[in-house]
Amino acid sequence: MDGEIEPDELQSRLDDDITVVDIRNSLAFDHGHIPGSENIPFNQLPQRVDALDGANHVVTVCPHGKSSVQAANLINSYEGIGDDTPVESLAGGLDAWDGPLDSNTEEPDADEGPQSPF
Repeated sequence: MDGEIEPDELQSRLDDDITVVDIRNSLAFDHGHIPGSENIPFNQLPQRVDALDGANHVVTVCPHGKSSVQAANLINSYEGIGDDTPVESLAGGLDAWDGPLDSNTEEPDADEGPQSPF
């Protein structure tokens, strides 16, 4: 692992060729994630790490920046990641991220009230 990347640096480099890997479960990812990131839950990472073959730069993301360090170490140890490929964890995780978030969930219309079975 090459250390951590600060949220403001990642935000300024989102248009670069960086693969952002969100390791949270799919429900949390769907609720809100860094634009352009891909979801590979931590428990699936050993089986799916080959999806990162050929990546030029990998940044792992979790809620607080702790589990993503472990994920970055795992990815860095994978033989499909080149020796010159930076693998970093987002410092502070999504708690420290103040940039935009994408969502895969639909927001209810403002004029719709709560749905009730009665």
